[in-house]
Amino acid sequence: MAEIRRIKIFIKSQPTMEGAGVRLKRVFGHRETALMDPFLLLDHFGSDNPDDYMKGFPWHPHRGIETITYMIEGRVKHEDSLGNSGSIESRDVQWMTAGSGIIHQEMPDRSNGMMMGFQLWANLPKSDKMMHPRYQDVKESEIPEIVTESGATVRIICGKLNGTCGPVTKIVTDPEYMDVIVPPGKEFTHSVKKGHTVFAFVFEGNGYFDEDKKQLIESDHLVLFEDGDQIIAKAGENQLRFLLVSGMPIGEPIAWYGPIVMNNREELDLAFQEYREGTFIKHD
Repeated sequence: MAEIRRIKIFIKSQPTMEGAGVRLKRVFGHRETALMDPFLLLDHFGSDNPDDYMKGFPWHPHRGIETITYMIEGRVKHEDSLGNSGSIESRDVQWMTAGSGIIHQEMPDRSNGMMMGFQLWANLPKSDKMMHPRYQDVKESEIPEIVTESGATVRIICGKLNGTCGPVTKIVTDPEYMDVIVPPGKEFTHSVKKGHTVFAFVFEGNGYFDEDKKQLIESDHLVLFEDGDQIIAKAGENQLRFLLVSGMPIGEPIAWYGPIVMNNREELDLAFQEYREGTFIKHD
């Protein structure tokens, strides 16, 4: 019999400013590192005021992590030190593995209208922190969308549901990443791997994520689950929409400053020294 995961903790996102002056909501970050392993940070940006997003994220480095950008609405242009460039458009995903190091920028590619999406940072284990950087750029048309028997609509970015797999593969922490919409009063259940960190972030409507339906979780809240092999979500009176994310904990020490995450202070200092000296990029 499936063991339904209980709610371990729920967190309300908090307004903050990042990049060159982008207003967004920080769902979790430094303070929750021990709880969220292998995930480091989740930001939710969403505004129809260009002043909130136009300054974007100019050139900056990353090492030792993966950044996952999921656009709900709008378009972001990206460029990097490896010569890659392109746009992440509405309903597209970019899964970037920074590995040994990359310098890039992400800038809005429009000057009006709604800009909404998410950026998730995932840690890399020590054995993979200095791997070659890579991108998995996934267009809207490549992301399967299925409707469950209960009527829930699920976009599968990474992972597997009812035999359908998402397009993002070969990620070391064995993650799942899904965008789930549950109609009013309906229920969604999903099997997850025991031992993995699993969370849901509600960004539309409200709903219950516990078997007893005692705690109504409102929009802009994250639910972190205890261990088990199945999660349950039931919409309230309105449509419920949430990100469902899981991954295998790494369980290693973290030395984190800004956009670089290593295992100890010496590695962190070296990364910033190399950035200053122009030897940060390690590709052939």
